[in-house]
Amino acid sequence: METVTLRRDIDTTLLLLAVCLTCIGVVMVYSSSAIMAAERFNDGFYFLKRQLIYTLVGFSLMAIAAYFNYQNWRKLATVTLLVGIVLLALLFVPGLGVRVGGALRWLRLPGFNLQPAELVKLGLVLYLAHSLTRKKEMVRSLCKGYLPYMIVLAVLLGLLLKQPDLGSAMIITGLALSMLIVAGVRWRYILLTLLISLPALYFLIMQVEYRRRRIMAFLDPWEDPFGSGFQIIQSLVAFGKGGVFGQGLGVGEQKLFYLPEAHTDFIFSVIGEELGLVGVLLVAALFLLIVFCGIRIALQCQDPFGRNLAFGLSLLLGLEAFVNLAVCLGLLPTKGLALPFISYGGTSLVVSLVAVGILLNISSTLEPQQ
Repeated sequence: METVTLRRDIDTTLLLLAVCLTCIGVVMVYSSSAIMAAERFNDGFYFLKRQLIYTLVGFSLMAIAAYFNYQNWRKLATVTLLVGIVLLALLFVPGLGVRVGGALRWLRLPGFNLQPAELVKLGLVLYLAHSLTRKKEMVRSLCKGYLPYMIVLAVLLGLLLKQPDLGSAMIITGLALSMLIVAGVRWRYILLTLLISLPALYFLIMQVEYRRRRIMAFLDPWEDPFGSGFQIIQSLVAFGKGGVFGQGLGVGEQKLFYLPEAHTDFIFSVIGEELGLVGVLLVAALFLLIVFCGIRIALQCQDPFGRNLAFGLSLLLGLEAFVNLAVCLGLLPTKGLALPFISYGGTSLVVSLVAVGILLNISSTLEPQQ
């Protein structure tokens, strides 16, 4: 393995954006979880201490990734995806998978739980960046270019939907199709795939009771305000209480056993209540800038693999942030997805910071702009 020979400094703007979002996350994890942690674990710092450990691990791996020649990821791309698939399969081994809220999404490991879906997203980006670069114009072929990727995607979706984790399945689908489109896959293949998938998507949503209730709650949460509509109503109440400048850090009330998963899936709602519209716009702007920096790196990169990789990583961070923000604001049906850098959870935070580290490495190899 090689370390990169720097042609110029890394993208400090991207680095600062990631640091700012992670610091906001640490503060908001404590604010949103302290009272609940004291009630459940007799330790108000329970989640904060763990998030600080995850942050230390994440920044350490980000630093390593920033100085690890991104070309080496080509050698590890297929292995990384295969490891992710194996980890997804291990969820269904009795005693290894941890079921929370009816979903089997975490592997029980000594001292912590691992969420394989987050690793699979990173592995898929690496695999597609490598494979699309290798195939070049062949990606326009149906049999040799497009169908093999659909087989890989089908395997991943099958394992994710069995958990079930429809949110991650949709993120991975959007991620894969977007990278294929940018690489030059024919539009008619994509459109045909989407048309064929519509009946299956309808079945997965409308014929599964709890998913159908979520769609109905999305359309009219007040129809069942204490049942399926409870989460989104409490989230909207949080934003409404926050107003323009918020009620103040730590002062929010919705996190006090009203807002479900306040320190994970709905931490953005806590930001809305405590920091107000100003805090909401700040966080949204930081994510927008991170995606902008990533896309700029992709456009400036002359190496096809680096360009595909930078685009995929930028899209991964942007898609997950967009879906989480949209769910909290009631613009999408409820999905159990973490907010990158900010939500409590080790796997999501570490993967997000590693993605930034890889982007930093790619940026350090770009030719100086004239």
